[in-house]
Amino acid sequence: MASSAPRHPPSPWRHRLNLLGSFELRCGGEPVRLPMSAQRALVFVALHGRPVRRSLVAGTLWMDSKEALAGASLRSALWRLRHPGHPLIEATPSHLRLASDLRVDYRDAVEQAQGLCAGAWPRGRVADNSLLEWLSTDLLPDWWDEWVLLERERYRQLRLHALEALCATLAAQGRFAQAVAAGLAAVACEPLRESAHRLLVQVHLQEGNRAEALHQYAICRRLLRDELGLAPSPSLERLVRPLLTAQVRAGRRLEAGLTA
Repeated sequence: MASSAPRHPPSPWRHRLNLLGSFELRCGGEPVRLPMSAQRALVFVALHGRPVRRSLVAGTLWMDSKEALAGASLRSALWRLRHPGHPLIEATPSHLRLASDLRVDYRDAVEQAQGLCAGAWPRGRVADNSLLEWLSTDLLPDWWDEWVLLERERYRQLRLHALEALCATLAAQGRFAQAVAAGLAAVACEPLRESAHRLLVQVHLQEGNRAEALHQYAICRRLLRDELGLAPSPSLERLVRPLLTAQVRAGRRLEAGLTA
């Protein structure tokens, strides 16, 4: 899995929060350094994507503290999130929400991934390479808070399906190089995901690369056997059966020619 932050297309948004690969906050194009307590508060609110109760934020982030102390810690974090003259989190007595001019790469990636899974080509001017980088990158891979782990796994499942949808869509458009890249990204994200291997085999066959299709099948078969003690599914076997049969026949003809 990729762990470095992907590149992002130019944005007209005043402030930008990047959570894919690593935490990065930029205000007016300039990087902003925050203490960890402020980072955690900002990320918690950003991941929810909607107004969240202050009590939930305080209770989750400072669960080992008494209620009054957790509330004080939250107020301190919010004070540190007041970018000169402009808060990054809009607060009411009961709720917190992200500032309207703060754009989050993770929210963009989730929206594009959901669109792909629904059969819609990505909206806006997201370049293929940027989209592939978004979908190939973990959410905050070096954070181990339980609430981050849960969201990371949810996003991992979403992006696996999105990468497969992207692979199939690109292949249908005849853009085989990009389709293979998307399929390989899905396999890299989850090497034991047979549906991703099957898509790659299909793309290679569509492009006429029989040797590549057999190579991908062999990789999948070996992984399933070594890691899970399983054989490939019948649907994958059906894809390559004509190639395997031809391979056996060619071997027999060669053997017969050598012994003649």
